[in-house]
Amino acid sequence: MTKLILYGLEASPPVRTAKLTLAALGIPYEFVEVNTLAKENFSEAFLKKNPQHTVPTLEDDGHFIWDSHAISSYLVSKYGKDDSLYPKDLLQRAVVDQRLHFESGVVFANGLRSITMPLFKGGLTTIPRERYDAIIEIYDFLETFLKGQDFIAGSQLTIADFSIISTLTSLAAFVEVDPAKYTRVTAWIKRLEQLPYYEEANAKGARTFGEIIKKTNFKFAS
Repeated sequence: MTKLILYGLEASPPVRTAKLTLAALGIPYEFVEVNTLAKENFSEAFLKKNPQHTVPTLEDDGHFIWDSHAISSYLVSKYGKDDSLYPKDLLQRAVVDQRLHFESGVVFANGLRSITMPLFKGGLTTIPRERYDAIIEIYDFLETFLKGQDFIAGSQLTIADFSIISTLTSLAAFVEVDPAKYTRVTAWIKRLEQLPYYEEANAKGARTFGEIIKKTNFKFAS
């Protein structure tokens, strides 16, 4: 197998998604830090790898793939011993894909990025109240998705779980998950925390993200 290189920043939720997938598959790789907070992703060298200047970016045998969803599905399809993390069954895969699109468009874009972009780039530390409401709506959806099943896309662990847990544990820096209200989500989080690679692949980076957010002294508008 050719050497894989993952470019990114541990605090980044999408980077942690890729790290979870790599860990679940047991694939050795080199991690190269690209500090997006210092705009290292805009360097000439990195832009040659990924003109969209996003992390994570995966290098495999001279080929470059970016977007955590594309990376995760690629890794399972190419290196997985089976298809359990990204099922070949079309109906099962459709559910996983729906959850991945939900993470991309709702959890990440409408939930997290809509706060972090103005926070980091515009210094907007007073966050509009509707952003709080958007996070609560996300938690409500996830609680519904988990009804009658242990994982986010069904009865087995998939890359959809990796994608959503990385962003959810980052949203928690803004709005904590209420264990009394979101019993299924709380149980699901604890389930993933039991994975032997979870601490290294997600929890450490999530804590770093939380520390960064705490330093901004943000507040939600009343």
